[in-house]
Amino acid sequence: MTTAVLTLSRMKKNIQNKVNSVEIPQVNWERFCFIGFAACALLLVFYIYQVNSLTKQTYYLSSYEKTANEIYQANKKLEVSFAENSFLGEVVSKAQQLNLEKTTSVKYIQVLEASLANAK
Repeated sequence: MTTAVLTLSRMKKNIQNKVNSVEIPQVNWERFCFIGFAACALLLVFYIYQVNSLTKQTYYLSSYEKTANEIYQANKKLEVSFAENSFLGEVVSKAQQLNLEKTTSVKYIQVLEASLANAK
């Protein structure tokens, strides 16, 4: 045998001796599985809580948007009503100041076309 092969076989024996001297800790698989399932159950409960909370907030948000839209529409109607009332109120008060009366009948003056031609 060559020196390289002998060196390799000695290194292999040294590595096996070191590996045999290291002990792998024993795992209690029953306890490990119980902790894993408990963690999964806890995460599932937390997920359900978060989804419920998110759904509730979405419902409240849509409700608030609907209410805000209704208030906005009512505000627009009030602005139009106020503008009409203020204008009509001014017209009525001005008519009373000028002593104007409501017309009952309208009579038009009839002008002949021949007289219009002569006027030019």
